Amino acid sequence: MERYEIDLSGARWRKSTKSAANGGCVEYTQVEGFVAIRDSKNPERPPLIFDANEWDSFLEGAADGEFPAPQQ
Repeated sequence: MERYEIDLSGARWRKSTKSAANGGCVEYTQVEGFVAIRDSKNPERPPLIFDANEWDSFLEGAADGEFPAPQQ
């Protein structure tokens, strides 16, 4: 199955535990072997969808500090 053919209409979205109190939240769901993430302020916008290998690589990179916080 192609990642963008996945039916997310019944997905159970969860908020990240690192979400900001100001409503700047990231939500995620797992469906059919993929992980989808979206901005909770704009749920109508198409989510980003990752396969298992891509998601694992992203998590490893985040844990290793490969994605520094943007400069204010």
